[in-house]
Amino acid sequence: MKISIPLTIILFASLIATPSFAQVTATSPAGASSPSSAQAAAPSGQPNPQEMMKQMMELSKLNENHKLLTDLDGNWTYTIKFWMNPDPNAKPQESKGTAVRKSFMDGRYCTLDVTGKMEMPGPDGKKNEMTFKGHGIEGYDNVKKKFVGSWVDNMGTGIMLSEGTYDPATKTFTYNSEFEAMPGMKQQIREVIKVTDNNHHTLEWYENRGGQDVKTMEINYTRAGKK
Repeated sequence: MKISIPLTIILFASLIATPSFAQVTATSPAGASSPSSAQAAAPSGQPNPQEMMKQMMELSKLNENHKLLTDLDGNWTYTIKFWMNPDPNAKPQESKGTAVRKSFMDGRYCTLDVTGKMEMPGPDGKKNEMTFKGHGIEGYDNVKKKFVGSWVDNMGTGIMLSEGTYDPATKTFTYNSEFEAMPGMKQQIREVIKVTDNNHHTLEWYENRGGQDVKTMEINYTRAGKK
């Protein structure tokens, strides 16, 4: 039978096994008269293992930030517009697809799986319809006090990592990230996700071009089977 050991326990065990974090077993008169202070003491000013473990367990708890993400669980349809033509007056390309959001690890993280059709120019310059698939993971990092995410899709081989914040007044998430689509071409990205209500939210994608944020994509999500 396979036994799974929590990561926090592994980290805790490795810390107390390290000499610099080991407890001193010798006692002194002061220590004997004040066991609480002896327990809190650690050599060389190093953190007390028991206190570290307590803090790690506290940081693993769920809070309202995790619920903001799990509230978006469900099946969605979407319409997407993206501007690939450098002409600002050109009409955007449009396509549709479906998305599924699921929480896991008791609501600590959420996955997003996207499937849709897109027209992309081939080597001959002609547009070909292709199936687009993407997979994301989102969560709230209690240590960083930030929303965190990763994204992969079938149009590349890299992993895009992002960090973000949430504005409760506007019900808006803002993520910042960087990815390298081509060698030597790093792109700064800002994603703005606004929750309109339980059944609708939008995503706007901005690319930094010469110090200016330019919107190159917009996605409108509608819940399939209203909540």
